[in-house]
Amino acid sequence: MTTTLPATAILGAGSMGGAILQGLLRPGVTVEGGIRVTNRTEAKAAALRHGAVTSLATETDPAANASAVTGARIVLIGVKPYLVVDLLREIAPVLEPGTIVVSLAAGITVETMESVLPDHVAVLRSMPNTPSLVGLGVTGLARGTRSSDADLEVVQRLFGCVGEVVTIPESSIDALSTISGSGPAYVFFLIEELTRTAVDLGFTEAQAAVMVQGTFRGASELLAHDVIAPDELRRRVTSPNGTTEKAVEVLQSGDLKGLFDRATAAALARAREIAAG
Repeated sequence: MTTTLPATAILGAGSMGGAILQGLLRPGVTVEGGIRVTNRTEAKAAALRHGAVTSLATETDPAANASAVTGARIVLIGVKPYLVVDLLREIAPVLEPGTIVVSLAAGITVETMESVLPDHVAVLRSMPNTPSLVGLGVTGLARGTRSSDADLEVVQRLFGCVGEVVTIPESSIDALSTISGSGPAYVFFLIEELTRTAVDLGFTEAQAAVMVQGTFRGASELLAHDVIAPDELRRRVTSPNGTTEKAVEVLQSGDLKGLFDRATAAALARAREIAAG
C-alpha cells in the first residue's frame, strides 16, 4: 500500500511527534515537498537530520518553527500543552492559506487553536497513542469548524501511516483518551499482575515474561486476524466445566466492567480538569 502526502512540518518531534515522523519515513510513504521537524536542542535535531528530513533546533535558530511551516500543507503541533498557544502565535503570521494545523496535545481545544490562528488556516485535533511508535497506534481525530472534507481526508491518511484512525466529534476526544490513549497502560498493568502470579506459581521471571507477554501478543494477533468477536473467541477457549471456565467465573465475580467504568471515569474527570486549566 502506498500513501502520498503533502509537505509536512512537525513542531516538537518528541515521543509522539517522533513516532509520526517514523511513520512518514516508512516504505510506501511519499511526502511531496519534504518533511520538516523542529526540536528545542541541537542534539535532538541532529539525531533526526538526514536526506529525507530537514531538522531544525530553536536553540541555534530562533526562526526554526517559522522556517519549518513555510510552504507546509500539514503542520503537527507536538509540544507540551502549556506551550501550544505561544507556538501557534509564533507561526500564525507565516502560515499560508490552506494550511492544516493538527494538535497532538491533550486539553487544547479546537476553539482555543482557531482563536489564535488566521481564518485561512484549518484546525484539527488528534489523540494518538503510544503504539504508534511501532505502527500499531489508534488515533482519535476531530475536525474544527474551518476544516473541509479534503482536510480531514489528508490528515486521516497521515495518521494511517502509524495505525488506525477513529474520526469523532471533539466532544468525544477526552472520552477516547481514557480508552485508546490510556489503554496501553491498562494492558501493561494487566501484564505486570499476571506475570507476578506466574512467578508466585514457581516460574522464573524470564519464563513468566515469555508466557504472559507471548499470550497477550498471540491473543491480540488472533483477534486482529480473525472476523470472530472477542466474546466468541473467549468461549472457544473456555471448555464447559474446564479449568478456564473456573478462572473466568472468578474474574467475572470481580466486576471488571465496573472497575473499568470507575477507572475511565477518573481519567475523564482529570482530562476535563486539565482542559479547564
